[in-house]
Amino acid sequence: MKKAILYLLAFLAIQVIGGGIVQGIWFLVSGGAERTAGQLITTTAVCSLLTIIIFLWQRYALVSPSWLRTRPWTVLTWSVVAALGALIPSSFFQEMMPELPNFAEKEFEMILGSPWGYLSVGLLVPLSEEIVLRGGVLRMLLGWTRRPYSEAEAEHRRMSPWTAITISAALFSLIHFNPVQMPHAFLIGWLLGWMYWRTGSILPGVAYHWANNSFAFVLYAFYPDPNIKLIDIYGGSQTKVYLAVAFSLLILIPAIYQLHLSMKRAE
Repeated sequence: MKKAILYLLAFLAIQVIGGGIVQGIWFLVSGGAERTAGQLITTTAVCSLLTIIIFLWQRYALVSPSWLRTRPWTVLTWSVVAALGALIPSSFFQEMMPELPNFAEKEFEMILGSPWGYLSVGLLVPLSEEIVLRGGVLRMLLGWTRRPYSEAEAEHRRMSPWTAITISAALFSLIHFNPVQMPHAFLIGWLLGWMYWRTGSILPGVAYHWANNSFAFVLYAFYPDPNIKLIDIYGGSQTKVYLAVAFSLLILIPAIYQLHLSMKRAE
């Protein structure tokens, strides 16, 4: 547990220090101009790259090609399908909740409104967050100290798998620092933690996380209003909203079931 917290603190330190340095340099170069999309994208991308480099260099997260050598294309495909199926039900669930503050609304609009924003939000952020939250934090919570994970190690976990997965999901939601994102992030974090526990690899989570963020990026291109509701997208028909949720669940539930059947660890 102690190392899991240290890894999380290291991640936060990289965001604060790295972000501060990038923004300071940008401020000096631009002569004190207001924040731009380019500044936000550059800051996010640099912090994500620093996170990936430091966590792999210091072996806070252990990455191995062993799982990829099993040719897990089915698992990766169903991970993407599950992300697609979860998009509308997650939005519906969020709309049913009390309205939560959105502290980063303007920043998200600026990043998602730029094609370069996909570099950070769609590619680098999913990889860096999976390395930290699953490859580092959850690995320690599960008591996996090395690769390959031995049977003896599996039998002497520091806490039950589902407790570890739930804690890591809660931490995943908290690091977004934006209340409106936290319920969605918790549910996704729970699913991503389960996928990591079943496979011992961050790659299924990276595939899901990439697809989730990519769908959000594409959706913003068609519906740039951050306050738009599902009922607005479906022409004011609540019946169509319910049908869209039901259809999405018919994608999500079979995808999760197929993941349950096909996920396994590398020998």
